[in-house]
Amino acid sequence: MAWWRLLVSKTPTATPPSLLPNPNPNPNRLQLSLLLLQTSPFSTSFLITKTPKKFKKKRKKDESPRTKLVQTQPNLIPHFEHIVERDAHYRFLTKSRDFLSKQPHRVLRLDDAGKLHRELGFPRGRKIARFLQRHPLLFQTYRHVDNKMWIGFTEFMEDLLEQERVIVDSMESDRVNKVRKLLMMSSNKRIPLSKIYHCRSLFGIPEDFRDRVSKYPNYFRTVIEEGGKRMLELVNWDPLLAVSTLEREFIVDEEKVKRAFRFPVKHGKDLGLEKEDERKLNLLNSLPLVSPYSDGSRFDLWTLEAEKYRVGVLHEFLSLTLEKRASIHHVVEFKEEFSLTKHTYQMLFKQPRTFYLAGTEMNWVVFLKDAYDQNGVLIEKDPQVVFNEKLYKYAEMKEMEQGCVDQWK
Repeated sequence: MAWWRLLVSKTPTATPPSLLPNPNPNPNRLQLSLLLLQTSPFSTSFLITKTPKKFKKKRKKDESPRTKLVQTQPNLIPHFEHIVERDAHYRFLTKSRDFLSKQPHRVLRLDDAGKLHRELGFPRGRKIARFLQRHPLLFQTYRHVDNKMWIGFTEFMEDLLEQERVIVDSMESDRVNKVRKLLMMSSNKRIPLSKIYHCRSLFGIPEDFRDRVSKYPNYFRTVIEEGGKRMLELVNWDPLLAVSTLEREFIVDEEKVKRAFRFPVKHGKDLGLEKEDERKLNLLNSLPLVSPYSDGSRFDLWTLEAEKYRVGVLHEFLSLTLEKRASIHHVVEFKEEFSLTKHTYQMLFKQPRTFYLAGTEMNWVVFLKDAYDQNGVLIEKDPQVVFNEKLYKYAEMKEMEQGCVDQWK
């Protein structure tokens, strides 16, 4: 072992960094940190080297089309947005009324109703009893002889539905003309019966309209296509019906119709046109209008005439509705029949003088602005609209008020 001691004694001992002379008499902070890390005999794992999660600045999530509003604050019209919110509020009432009306004896077992959230218009996972309690004048629950709970209409609601039936019968001629005009606007003069049925409440068309069309063989006939699809086809073209609302307004107020749509002419800035001159130049594109009762399939897809035709079709389509408005689901329903494109949303958004888009980008609703006054009230109300407003009023009551009792009787 002597040779080992000799070897160790001749090996030079490493000098610690802390004892070495510092060439820089004023070391900076980085050098000090490195020096402490090299000489510290303790662990530094307890030191916080990252910003704690609770102190991090939260990144704002991008809004999805499901929640992002169509309109920004400067362009937002509150009374139109309120109508969209009202429809969502009464979705349970409207859908439950339609569904229960088609059931035998207009009743439904409560256990079954709790599973029909889509058909009855309440959120999945919620209890239907909570929604029934919101409208005690219209819906009721009772225990049947089978010891099961059932839901149905109150006596008051039954009387209201009878009033509605009288209104529907009295407006049959008007509804027939609406369907005729829809068929006249369609590309092949035929529309699937299922599509008309799906949008029947939009136009005030009765539930049993598929049976009623047989009463008008001079106007309609039912055709079975390949695959078993039932189509409603137009029998006779009526030139008196083939006049759009815009064409009738043009005779009364020409300037109003000229301002309805805007199809600007592209020109360079160096022209330096004044507003009035620019408006006259744009009229070259805006007029003449293209009738929505012309054949839209003959226009080239991206021409000015095709766009004017599609805008005119949607204007006439909204004019036929009860409340002069329609949701995206109603518009898309007739996409093929009216030769519409996937850019319908952008097309409507470019015409703010006539159309107003409310709601969210995924579930927008288009309004015909001229059909409403400055307070958001329809200027001309269909009898069905008057009835619906009365129904909404009763839906908010917890008990019958004296004035309403006298009116009801």
